[in-house]
Parts: sequence; structure tokens; C-alpha cells
Amino acid sequence: MLTVSNSNFSYKDKSTLKDINFKLEKGTNLALIGESGCGKSTLLKIIYGLYDLDEGEIFWNDQQVLGPKHHLVPGMPFMKYLAQDFDLMPFITVAENVGKYLSNFYPEEKQERIIELLEVVEMTDFANEKVKYLSGGQMQRVALAKVLALEPELLLLDEPFSHIDNFLKNSLRRKIFKYLKEKEITCIVATHDANDILSFSDEVLVLRNGTIIDVGETREIYSYPGSFYVASLFGEVNEIKWEDNVLYVYPHQLEVSENSTFEVVVKETYFRGNNYLVEAIFNNQIVFFESRYDIPVQRIVGLQIKIDL
Repeated sequence: MLTVSNSNFSYKDKSTLKDINFKLEKGTNLALIGESGCGKSTLLKIIYGLYDLDEGEIFWNDQQVLGPKHHLVPGMPFMKYLAQDFDLMPFITVAENVGKYLSNFYPEEKQERIIELLEVVEMTDFANEKVKYLSGGQMQRVALAKVLALEPELLLLDEPFSHIDNFLKNSLRRKIFKYLKEKEITCIVATHDANDILSFSDEVLVLRNGTIIDVGETREIYSYPGSFYVASLFGEVNEIKWEDNVLYVYPHQLEVSENSTFEVVVKETYFRGNNYLVEAIFNNQIVFFESRYDIPVQRIVGLQIKIDL
């Protein structure tokens, strides 16, 4: 279990993380979300032991995580941290990078492990290619294989799929997160991508200005967001005043209804393949909803909210 207690951190006398408290059970996948600059990357580095806390404590099971003041080489041996710069050696091959920390005493087992990991990240065909010739997305996949090589107890990923092409991203995500579940590797992913969050994370921790504003099960946070800010991190969202209440409603929770008095004026439509995202006006406020069909601009349509009020 990871336990972060009353943790505070300042960078150049500027408070960056304030009163961070949460626990994470073994094998859990936590999505760390929030606007740019809210402290996601810093929190990952703190957990890994790259910085010293101003106050507070971090434990992995019974072992305290300590920073550079206590370790000649910062970082904890039972964790792996994948930063956005990948930390690869450009003049050696993909296979050599992946196997960098694997023991040479058992060369056959080492080679089998490298092959297994390259299959997970779909880089088998590039095993003997030097890293300097790879694209950014390919480097990111090699870096993922490298941090998985020794099967860490806790894996920290900072925007791990940001450079990867969309046609590969979904397949790679499925393979990576399935692998982590099978190996019971605890994982924290700092991400802006709602697909990383909704499809694969067990829990969500929301940061804003260096402070936790919400934490809990992914479905619960998504279905019952405590603020517009939290809801907006999952994609487009509407803030609608309804009978003295404020509702945070996602576009798919609004449907066209001929009998509704909740009427909007269509401003624009955006084709999305299996449906349209419609931008409309309601009481001088922008509202987004989904429609199976294109709707002409300036058309007045009624909407129905498909959630329990």
C-alpha cells in the first residue's frame, strides 16, 4: 500500500503541493488528473523520491520514501518512474535499452524477457534498431518496456501515451494496463486523456493549484462530479441551472425531445463518426449535446436530461 500523509512541497519558495493525503492499495491503477501546472508531475517525483518534502511522510508498505538528502542516487528501488523525456540511450539498440537493468548472469532468460516486453509495446520489429533513429512515439513505447523490465511494485507514468499515434494508442493502452493487472503492479498515471482515465483507472485523484479537491472511484467521480472543474477534465460538460440546482451534464446525457420545454437554438454541429456534437444556445449560455443526425443551424430543438435529478 502507498500512503501519502500531510505532505507539502515548495519549489524555489513557491508552494507547489499542499496537504496531500491519500492511500492506494496494491494493484490499483490511479489516474492523477488536473489542469496543466496543477502539480501532477511534481507529485509523481515526490512519490518516487526525487525531491525532499517540506513536511509530511510517504510510505510504501512499511518502507518510508525519502528524497535526495537521504540517498546518493535519488529514487526508490521498488518503484519505476517514466518521465516525459523517456531517459533512453540513443546510441544503443531498442533491445539493449529494454534490457539495460536486467541481469547478464542468465542471458537466455534476459533475452526472453526483452522479447516479451517488446511484444507488449508492439516494438518487436525494431529490436535491433538504434534508438536515435526512432520516432517520438516509438521512443515512448521503448521507454514503457524499459520501466516494466524489472516488474516494479509501483509504477509512476507521466503522460505515457502522449506521443503515440491514435491508431496504435488504444491497442497499446489495453496491453499495458492488462499486463499491469496480471502482474498486480500498482500504477499512478498523470494524464490529460479521458480514455486513460475512464477505461483503465480504478480510482481518480483530482489536483488543482497543488491541492487535492477530489479523490475516489473513477465511476463515482465521473458520475457525480463535485464541480464544473472536475467534470470538465473528462471532456465537454454543461453547467445547467435546474430548479435552484446546478447540474453538470455531459453531452451524451442530453437527447432531443419534441415535448421538452428545455429549448435551445442550434449554433454549430461537428461530425464525430457515429454521431454529431451539437453546440447550441440556452439563455445566452453555450450547451453541448449529442445527436444521431445533423441538425440545421438556427433550428430550435427541445432537450431532455437523461440523469436522475
